This record gives sequence, structure tokens and C-alpha cells, in this order.
Amino acid sequence: MNTKQFHIGDILSVTTGVLVSPRHIGGVYDILQWMTGDVLWTHQLPRACEECAPALGEQFPELAAVEVPEGLNSEDEVLDWLAGLAQQHGETRQVAPLPKEDHTSIDPITELRMMRPDMQIVPVIADDAGDAA
Repeated sequence: MNTKQFHIGDILSVTTGVLVSPRHIGGVYDILQWMTGDVLWTHQLPRACEECAPALGEQFPELAAVEVPEGLNSEDEVLDWLAGLAQQHGETRQVAPLPKEDHTSIDPITELRMMRPDMQIVPVIADDAGDAA
């Protein structure tokens, strides 16, 4: 099976809904895009988390019980907490992508229209960078 290595903070950010990835939101984008096979936009992240969290719980049941403590008020506190978890559980895991049937791929603009049918959406199409000279 094809897998990719991710930090436990990336995994826990998805399973707990609390951003504890040492790579911040970039870690969340990376793991969700890996698992779904889609290039996700910001408004698609909550749905992708809902799809991916159960699979991560199945892949890593020992992490499923981990709860992020209240009172982590700085990046240093989060990193210290993660370092303690890494001693218990290891720092990284090999994550498998979702089975195709467990993810619904939706065009980002279409999904935004589904979420906010009352909002005017104006897509911007940029010229190729080579044409800007």
C-alpha cells in the first residue's frame, strides 16, 4: 500500500480539530490533500477533516484517545506537548490515503456555491506569468 510520512501533530490536527501541527496549517493541507487526492481550498478543509478523521482513527487507534489539553497558549507549549507525545508514540506515522469511495471530490467553486448560494462569486483567471512581460 502507498503511504506517506506525517508528523503526529498533523494527524492530531485532523482527528481533534485543534491545530497542533508543527507545520501549522500547511501540515493540515498536506495530510488532507494526500489522503483525499484533491487540491483543497480553505473552505473544503472542514469537510475533508470529517472524511479523513475516522480513517486516521482506524489507522492509529493509539492516537484516537489523545486529547489536546486546554491552556496551550503558545507555539512553544504546543511543541513541548508534542515532544512528550512523540516520546510515547513516536514522532511520525506512515499515512495511507482514503479509499476512493470514502471521499467526495467537489470542484472548489461549486462547493463554495453550495455552501453560500446567496454570495456572489467572481472567479479571477490570471494570465500565464510568461505573458506578463
